[in-house]
Amino acid sequence: MSTSTIRVLIGGALFVHGLAHAIALGALLAQSLGRRSSSWVSVRSWLFPSLSAQAAATRASPFWVLSTLGFLAASMSFWGVLVPGDVWRQLALGSSIVSMLGIAVFSGIWPGSPNLGRSILNTLVALVMNLAVLVTQLWLHWPPQTMFGK
Repeated sequence: MSTSTIRVLIGGALFVHGLAHAIALGALLAQSLGRRSSSWVSVRSWLFPSLSAQAAATRASPFWVLSTLGFLAASMSFWGVLVPGDVWRQLALGSSIVSMLGIAVFSGIWPGSPNLGRSILNTLVALVMNLAVLVTQLWLHWPPQTMFGK
């Protein structure tokens, strides 16, 4: 596979992951303002089970804000647009960790999902993407420095 194709795929995957977090964030913000759709799966926390859905959404929002901004910035950095190209790894790693913490603390619920099955699927996809970032950056050290931010 060519370097250009790999750059498009990696940057695109980070960008799409950021957009998915942004969509979930929109649902969290609506829920925290009391505008929850009856068709959404409500966010809840096993750590704080007494929180109402609205309070849980308010407390979950910072996790999704940071993940959204981090993944979008990581994709821009990887492509060398607006953000220095040498910071994409740190942005992607930090965003993956924050995303996984948010998923763990808030019971594996993907905000805004239309049903529990879809929430589980969305959560699993997010976890796989987060794990892929962690494995490729912490253990494989891939892609090489020459491939990004140019």
